[in-house]
Amino acid sequence: MPDSSQDLLLQNGRVLDPSQGLDRQADVLIRSGRIAAIGPNLAAPEAARLDASGCVVAPGFIDLHAHLREPGREHAETIESGGRAAAAGGFTSVLAMPNTQPVNDSASVTHFIVQTAREQSPVNVFPVGAISEKSCGERLASIGAMREAGIVAISDDGRPVMNSDLMRHAMSYASGFGLTVIDHCEDLDLSAGGQMHEGFTAVRHGLGGISAASEEVMVSRDILLAAKTGARFHVAHLSTAGSLDMVRQAKRRGLPVTCEVTPHHFTLTDEDVKDYDANFKMKPPLRSREDRDAMLEGLADGTVDAIATDHAPHAGSEKMQEFDVAPFGIIGFETALGLALDRLVHTGRISLARLVELFSVNPARIVGLDRGTLKVGAVADITVFDPERRWTYDVNQSFSRSRNTPFHGLALRGGPVATIVTGKIVWQVGS
Repeated sequence: MPDSSQDLLLQNGRVLDPSQGLDRQADVLIRSGRIAAIGPNLAAPEAARLDASGCVVAPGFIDLHAHLREPGREHAETIESGGRAAAAGGFTSVLAMPNTQPVNDSASVTHFIVQTAREQSPVNVFPVGAISEKSCGERLASIGAMREAGIVAISDDGRPVMNSDLMRHAMSYASGFGLTVIDHCEDLDLSAGGQMHEGFTAVRHGLGGISAASEEVMVSRDILLAAKTGARFHVAHLSTAGSLDMVRQAKRRGLPVTCEVTPHHFTLTDEDVKDYDANFKMKPPLRSREDRDAMLEGLADGTVDAIATDHAPHAGSEKMQEFDVAPFGIIGFETALGLALDRLVHTGRISLARLVELFSVNPARIVGLDRGTLKVGAVADITVFDPERRWTYDVNQSFSRSRNTPFHGLALRGGPVATIVTGKIVWQVGS
């Protein structure tokens, strides 16, 4: 994680921090990597300066769901390249999912990720440990040892735990260790052979469908288990109206249940899958218009807690195959904020304060990170973004090693301007 020995003064920005009800024009002074003062016309003669005029200065954005591929699949992404792409997207921290090779199911793999990130990544990388050994869903992984090594949550992600008794034990262990359980909710029997959302478009393309029920069955199961065990349960990349309604009801009951939605699920639908372009193939798949509209409603009414990218890089040799054999997943670090500003804020669906909650304050709360705030004394992880910045996403300029995205060439209104980690500028637009 980057360190900073030089003071930094952010001047003339709109300081927006929902964690303390702060929304005002002010300067932010950073000393020794921490927030030293917030106020008008701060004096700091020795500090480096960043003019934030016309920009929002917010607590650093946290991506709850990313795949950095290292160790094992460095041809698609590394901790360094993924960290650079995250910084260019305005993220100061990312949670690295455990489906590496080998799987992050032990303290040794966790130590490797933590150490490599400390040495090579410009942003904070917080590992997520596997629920089961090798994510095979048969025996619990060494959760306690991984907790000591640095994991902040547990998940089997793309290989969800089908054994309900094992998941119950995992939730009990996680509760004891103060860890959040993040689940990719998918009944693998119901989704077997599916390539896209089950519906008219799948039939027209002659592709196997993935039903909404395959997600909803597992969301229901996990909410029941969370109620029984008291574990903090977080639904990864929620995509259906039915799943959202179950989370909404769980929250009304006071259960410790949260959820995230990805930018591709609040912008695209299965109707956008054309010409068998595998850049539109992800899991969960792009859903119906009704599901997409439900995601927008959940983002607006507070049911959805976070926006996460599910950044899933694949090398061109893997992704540029026939649709039915290409792997699931797209990259997302560098487009997430732009899409949220363009499609959510500028359409009037959410406020800027709500956007900061979704990207920063809430993700920190969900997994218990000491981030997501600009309070004096806090670690100076800061995202500076311009809501009016006009730009076009060019995937060929991406910092990621992979190019699998459906958003190449998309014109956007609003985007990141600078990313600051522990008081150090690790990325700045135009640099």
